[in-house]
Amino acid sequence: MVGLYRALDERFGFHEGLMKVLKKPVPKFINLTHCFGGITFLLFGVQVISGILLAIYYKATPDKAYESVQYIVNEVPMGWLIRQVHAWGANLMIIAVMLHTFRILWHRAYRPPREFNWVVGSFLLFATMAFGFSGYLLPWDQLSYWATTVGTEMASSVPVIGPHLLTFMRGGATVDAPTLTRFYALHVLVLPVTTMALLGLHFLMVRRLGVAKPL
Repeated sequence: MVGLYRALDERFGFHEGLMKVLKKPVPKFINLTHCFGGITFLLFGVQVISGILLAIYYKATPDKAYESVQYIVNEVPMGWLIRQVHAWGANLMIIAVMLHTFRILWHRAYRPPREFNWVVGSFLLFATMAFGFSGYLLPWDQLSYWATTVGTEMASSVPVIGPHLLTFMRGGATVDAPTLTRFYALHVLVLPVTTMALLGLHFLMVRRLGVAKPL
């Protein structure tokens, strides 16, 4: 492995590029509150790994979804643990991103020249909430079904486009098979790709502009 790393490093310069990133000094004013963003990113990584493991056994159809979740919990070795890690990780991720947002507001880190990064961070906050909402339906039990019914019903109150938005979210008039398919595609494909792209842009701007100093 060492020989392979050296061979690749000679051709691509991994070590030099890594040292440029890691050798940047940490500002003296950094404290615990500045860690919420990193904690959110760590939890996102946990969600990706645990989500991939769950997706191996999950079946996104109304007649198989609930049974596949029960199979994961009761039959798959350590499946119950992976599901709990994914479920609790989702809750902790939402808490961490809210604390991170509150820290940005408290330190007024949304002011120029960081206003564009604030916009990107806001989209990441919405993506995190969308992760939670779309993932809640996937177990396909009574609680998730009616919670999604009520949640999507709120879209109908949007002026002008409300009814069309409701139909688009559900894939029909009611929460049914098309809804499950759309939420699953959103949860495992659209949101992860979008979030990783936004995270790359977010980190790039943090790297470029640095961390805002406390007031």
